[in-house]
Amino acid sequence: MTTPPIDVDVPSGLRATVPTPAPGDPVLSRLSLNQATTKYWSLRQAVEGCLRAGVPAIGPWREHVAEAGLAASARLLRDSGLRVSTYCRGGFLTGTDRAASLEDNRRALDEAAELGAPVLVMVVGGLPEGDRDLVGARERVAEALHELVPYAAERGVRLGLEPLHPMFCADRAVLATLGQALEWADPFPAAQVGVVVDTYHVWWDPAVYEHIAWAGPRGRIASFQVCDWVLPLPEDSLLGRGMVGDGHIDVRSLYRAVREAGYQGDVEWEVFNARVWASDGDDVIATMVRRHLQHVL
Repeated sequence: MTTPPIDVDVPSGLRATVPTPAPGDPVLSRLSLNQATTKYWSLRQAVEGCLRAGVPAIGPWREHVAEAGLAASARLLRDSGLRVSTYCRGGFLTGTDRAASLEDNRRALDEAAELGAPVLVMVVGGLPEGDRDLVGARERVAEALHELVPYAAERGVRLGLEPLHPMFCADRAVLATLGQALEWADPFPAAQVGVVVDTYHVWWDPAVYEHIAWAGPRGRIASFQVCDWVLPLPEDSLLGRGMVGDGHIDVRSLYRAVREAGYQGDVEWEVFNARVWASDGDDVIATMVRRHLQHVL
């Protein structure tokens, strides 16, 4: 008799402690693969991987859409039947070339609309080279939002403001807390501007549950993204995310908080990790599916 294969989690290499849910299992109904988790897969490979595993939604990235072509990507997504949970990413609004930044974000919004993405994730940008004017950088973001929101509304795409952990303030996001993101979103209708709750970036914040409880009933939570905080941090801190269950974040409590606050959208797994990227994509998704059951739901 043939011995059934043993499921192994990646990147740990440890034997899985729960069976892999089968495609169609209700526990997968709100699960989404952010394409960054399988970075080296093309959009077609990521779509096919989701279909094999029964993952019903995907969050594509601009680089992969550009590689495949916008029209071909939109057709692929439509034909697959997968939901598009978000589109990554827009933003980087703090630089000195304001016109170029706005134009790039308008292109991103056009792409999101063509792909059927309800949310364009906005990583707002850090400080320009040699600049220490944090207040001025934040003012430039606020000004740019006032220009972009009407354009996004015309295309039926919502801007999702994503606060990043403060260690990324200098180079990636002068938006550092969920409370700050909600303040920036407040001048606009909730249907046009929301916030992205990413466990990696908000778990440390003593006020995070208070802000989630405030944002949910007001319809401000545009996306919920998950991964874990693993130590030691790598030299490139951007790649310090782990598969949920491998680190220090109580992801389940954060998920329960957004659900109790009224969020009914997808749970998007977004893992930047060199060891995960080096693993077989199907093994990555299988681990994601198991860990979703173990540590999120």
